[in-house]
Amino acid sequence: MLQIAKQELEREAEERRGEKGRALSTRCQPLELAGLGFAELQDLCRQLHARVDKVDEERYDVEAKVTKNITEIADLNQKIFDLRGKFKRPTLRRVRISADAMMQALLGARAKETLDLRAHLKQVKKEDTEKERERQAKLAEEKMRKEEEEAKKRAEDDAKKKKVLSNMGAHFGGYLVKAEQKRGKRQTGREMKLRILSERKKPLNIDHMGEEQLREKAQELSDWIHQLESEKFDLMAKLKQQKYEINVLYNRISHAQKFRKGAGKGRVGGRWK
Repeated sequence: MLQIAKQELEREAEERRGEKGRALSTRCQPLELAGLGFAELQDLCRQLHARVDKVDEERYDVEAKVTKNITEIADLNQKIFDLRGKFKRPTLRRVRISADAMMQALLGARAKETLDLRAHLKQVKKEDTEKERERQAKLAEEKMRKEEEEAKKRAEDDAKKKKVLSNMGAHFGGYLVKAEQKRGKRQTGREMKLRILSERKKPLNIDHMGEEQLREKAQELSDWIHQLESEKFDLMAKLKQQKYEINVLYNRISHAQKFRKGAGKGRVGGRWK
C-alpha cells in the first residue's frame, strides 16, 4: 500500500511539473533576436520591460491572496482548537438486547425461577448497555483527541508558515510585511500595492546601449518574466490548495458546533433531547 501511495504521489508531482512546463511555454515564448536592428531591439526591450511590470503586478495580487489565506487558515485552525472545550459528548443510544426472547425460551422449563431469571436478565442488559456506553464514549473521546491534535498541528504549521513568510524578502508576501513595518501610518491596500510595486520597479536605461547590449538586456528581461511567471504559477497552485483547505475547515467547524455545549435542542447521538 505504501508503495502504491508513493507511486501515486510521484505521478501527481510529475503531472504538476508537466502542467507548469506547458503553461510557462505558452506564456513565455522564446525570443527571436536574429535579424533585429538597433531600433527594433530598443522597442523589444521596452515591450519586455512593460511585460515585467504587468506580470509582477499579477504575481503581487496572487501572493496577497495567499498571505491573507494563511492568516485565515491559522484562525480557523485556532477556532477548531478552541471548540474542543465546548464539545458536548453525544447522548449514547441504548443497545436493545433480545432478553425477552431468551426469557421466553427459558421460562418454559423453569417457571419457578421466573423472578430470578428476570433479575438476572435485567442485570445482563444493564451490564452490556454500560459496556456499550463506555465503548461509545471512548470512541468519541478518541475522535475528539485526534481532531484536537490535528487542529493543534495545523495551527503550529500555519504559525511557522507565517513566521517564514514574514522573513522572506521579495517572495510570498515579504514585501507586504516590510512595507507595513516601514510605514508609520495606516495604508489602504491600493496605496500599499502601488508603493511596493514602484519600489520593485527598475528603470530600463537603454539609451546608451549598443546592439549587443540590447540583445543581452532583452534576454535578461525575458528570463525575469519567466521567473515571475513561474512564481505566479506556484502561487496560483497554492491558492487553489488553500481554497480547498478553507472549505474543509469551515465544514469541520460547522460539524463541531453541532456538538457544542448549550447548542439547544437537536438530534444528538441518535436521540432527540
